[in-house]
Amino acid sequence: MEEHHHAHDHLHSFWSLSLLLSFLFIYSACSSEPYVHIVYLGHCPQQDHQLTSDLHQQLLLNVFESEEDAVRSMIYSYTHGFSGFAAKLTLDQAGAIARKEGVVSVFRSKILELHTTRSRDFMGLPLRETLDDDEAPHGPFSSAFSDDVIVGVFDSGIWPESASFREEPGMGPIPRTWKGECISGQSFNPSIACNRKLIGARYYLTVREQQLGPLDIASDTEYRSPRDRLGHGTHTASTAVGSIVHGANFFELGSGTARGGAPRARLIVYKVCWNKTGDGIGKCSEADIMAAFDGATRDGVHIISASFGTSIAQLLPFFVPSADIGSFHAMRKGVTVVFSAGNYDYSPDPSTVKNVAPWSISVAASTIDRSFPTRMVFDNTITNLIVMGQSLITTQIDANLADARSHFYNGTCSRGRWNNISASGRVILCFSTVGLITSVEAVDAVKKAGGLGLIFVEPLAGQVAYVDVVPTVYVDIYQGTKILHYLGSSEWRPIVQITPTGSVVGKVPGPVVAYFSCRGPSALSPDILKPDLSAPGVNILAAWPPNTPPARSSSDTRSVNWNFQSGTSMSCPHVTGTAALVKSAHPDWSPAAIRSAAMTTAYTKDTNSEYFLSGGSTKPSDPFDIGAGHINPTKAIDPGLVYDTKAGDYVIFLCNLGYTQEEIAKLVLPGTDKTCPRVPTSNSNLNYPSITVSDLRTTMTIRRSVRNVGRNRNAVYIPRVFGPSGVEVAIWPRLLVFSRYRDENTYYVTLNPRKRSEGRYDFGEITWSDGFHTVRSPPTVCVNNSGYGAESMSYT
Repeated sequence: MEEHHHAHDHLHSFWSLSLLLSFLFIYSACSSEPYVHIVYLGHCPQQDHQLTSDLHQQLLLNVFESEEDAVRSMIYSYTHGFSGFAAKLTLDQAGAIARKEGVVSVFRSKILELHTTRSRDFMGLPLRETLDDDEAPHGPFSSAFSDDVIVGVFDSGIWPESASFREEPGMGPIPRTWKGECISGQSFNPSIACNRKLIGARYYLTVREQQLGPLDIASDTEYRSPRDRLGHGTHTASTAVGSIVHGANFFELGSGTARGGAPRARLIVYKVCWNKTGDGIGKCSEADIMAAFDGATRDGVHIISASFGTSIAQLLPFFVPSADIGSFHAMRKGVTVVFSAGNYDYSPDPSTVKNVAPWSISVAASTIDRSFPTRMVFDNTITNLIVMGQSLITTQIDANLADARSHFYNGTCSRGRWNNISASGRVILCFSTVGLITSVEAVDAVKKAGGLGLIFVEPLAGQVAYVDVVPTVYVDIYQGTKILHYLGSSEWRPIVQITPTGSVVGKVPGPVVAYFSCRGPSALSPDILKPDLSAPGVNILAAWPPNTPPARSSSDTRSVNWNFQSGTSMSCPHVTGTAALVKSAHPDWSPAAIRSAAMTTAYTKDTNSEYFLSGGSTKPSDPFDIGAGHINPTKAIDPGLVYDTKAGDYVIFLCNLGYTQEEIAKLVLPGTDKTCPRVPTSNSNLNYPSITVSDLRTTMTIRRSVRNVGRNRNAVYIPRVFGPSGVEVAIWPRLLVFSRYRDENTYYVTLNPRKRSEGRYDFGEITWSDGFHTVRSPPTVCVNNSGYGAESMSYT
């Protein structure tokens, strides 16, 4: 018993230290200079929003000499989804407010970054224009579903004229639960822009301008309105809930019928991310994001899609990042929040995953079974060499081929290494392994040198091609080495002919985890599996503003209505669309039940019936790459069983992290079970659809509860277990029997380490089946019993 108390003291000390470090990190600037800070006060204690706002003003009066100064400092007052405010405060003022009773956290508002046709068919989502009565909600699924679901997209705005946002035929009135608005602004007329599909639009700019300077609308790089200039928001919104549009393509590439995951769902956009300097990089202020979360809960949104995050893995404690706060209180209001897991430019390193709060969904990115092969013919007048690469090149190129060493010091294709020798009329061969550069850096460097094209060589290039301002073909190291040797085999400079790219479907295995997709385990809560799921996020074709060049460069003069994009930003709205479908079929389901349905029906085998590969490596994927697996929308509608997570479960999770009883009371609504257990437990016991144990030293038993949501109320589920290597897994009871009078059951999983190991994760599979449904959970276990004193710890 004493050891458990020591463990809890250690956790709380660590948590307090983490908060201290986060304050030191955030408040590193001069204490006399005011910056935008967020003051978070937990749940709203009353329904009177004006009273809550008055309390915020009173709190500010404690650190200002006059009421006028306090009023001027206030930027946002959050009064709907949660209680808090954003204000300009010095370090001393922020510290004084942080010590006030009732304050949960005070932190400086950081700047976050923004992290189709074939993808819906690949996901197995059929296209139907009508829905028969006998098909809803458990029969063969139709995209004609989800009129009654409202999806909020937090991003860079919307291009409302896109065909993706026109009303679907037969759409009924806007749901009565809708309480939002369509806000006017520059080049955005609500009476024209909004309809029964795009039912609302808001924009949040105040703090962005205070932190990054006034919006530059004179140079036509942004709109002071919900209108999208970056393209990112239009792309993600159409991926999530875009209407059915036939004949979508990017210069004939990817031709097909474009549609979102829930084409009939209603859409409201919250523009929180903005073009900083015309560089095509979206910047999003946390204080503005908090305002959008507060507004979305007021507006009546059911699902929130947010494809942004920090540039590094989450290290700050929960309830310091705005995404944690906003998604927690959205969950308390019954709103499902879907985040992107984040992108990593180089190798797929462990513990880089972003947005890891257990009350939200974090989505990794993977490929589909579509590729864009590009044929290159090299001719040095003696022999020919033919190499296939991947690209999105739409016109033929005939040019001289040059090695990067001819134009860049040491052959490093970066802007700062250019030797001032023009590459005009040449295609440059660049290796990512020379100087450790990304394709973005190489494209920028070749553009500066005046090159006509780029052949970019990187390990396991796979299917990831990009719309670049310099036409770029991607090849792997093997192919790149062949080209390099061919280039050096003759005194004549070879001519390369690059033919326009073609689209090929079904010839490559999919999915494959994208090399850039951030991996687990979570650095903040390693006993909760993150990411949760994988979804298509590579070369996704979706709507695009016609006045934004597809390569987001002023030197790109093309205009398109559809564009290819890659990133976890693209995988996130695929899951958002699925969540909208599930919510429409089951309006009373909680966010946890919706997440469970998506996770337990996910799959892990590719189109060749093999475990799909982890991009950037040669190994099969594991749960740290893909979470529970790849999203399967039609299965998620009817999962059989769901793991529901109650508010009290999250309370225990927070208790185990070191939150005190008093701190938790500020976070949850009155009347919620908020009693911390006398003896802390492992967070592996959170009723999550996956099972993760980050420190298994001795035998450990984990509890899970499931609810039968299938049409057959009288059902018997039988387990099947594939234990992680070196771990004996036992399940009790051996049957789960459900009836009309018993729709919930509890089972226990006992994990017994049968090997000596330290710091090594192994993976398994537990499935429950009634002969029709298969409910799958991946056990992820780190046996850690070979170090000093390993046998002294035990868990409940």
